[in-house]
Amino acid sequence: MSGASGTPYAAAVLRALLAAGESVDLVVSRASRLTLLDETGISFRDAHWRDDLREWLSRGADGKPDTFSVDIDAVRHWSAGDLAAGPSSGSYPTKGMLIVPASTASVAGVALGLSKDLLQRAASVTLKEGRKLIVAVRETPLNGQTLRHLVTLDDAGATVVPASPAFYAGATHIQDLVDFVAGRVLDSAGVPHGLYRRWQGELGGGSHRAG
Repeated sequence: MSGASGTPYAAAVLRALLAAGESVDLVVSRASRLTLLDETGISFRDAHWRDDLREWLSRGADGKPDTFSVDIDAVRHWSAGDLAAGPSSGSYPTKGMLIVPASTASVAGVALGLSKDLLQRAASVTLKEGRKLIVAVRETPLNGQTLRHLVTLDDAGATVVPASPAFYAGATHIQDLVDFVAGRVLDSAGVPHGLYRRWQGELGGGSHRAG
């Protein structure tokens, strides 16, 4: 999780991964902790990460508490400054990596092969090991430099998933729009979910008209 705006996307992805029975190695960058505090009022603290994570994931995209019930036993948290952490090595077994949301700074760092923190290091390891790297970039507008970095990541085998909600699924709440983006991230990772209504080839299926 990098410092871009869009912490509800990360929460939706985490909840769906856990619901699918996946174990999660969680890395929350220093910048993302500031974003989380700004967007939710929650301080993510290494010493109290379980309590902070549980509180965060229980909230809906609208900030309402106790919207979701989440079991976080399958989450292992690694400090962003811990370059000796498990995910920093290619011998540490993972299926892949999701950066949600992905800031332009994290995109640049991974594209350039930097390892200034565990997030960038783990992403570099994921690419070199030929594992899936999903980058949910959340920024607008995108300048030429960032676009070139995204092309570099695509060339390296990563999948770029812009945090771009769609409306054909019949969204009626902000959570629906968030879940669509989270669902597309999970689609790219090959993780089953039921976060959004899939296109069935019938026009008007997502419309909601007043009676």
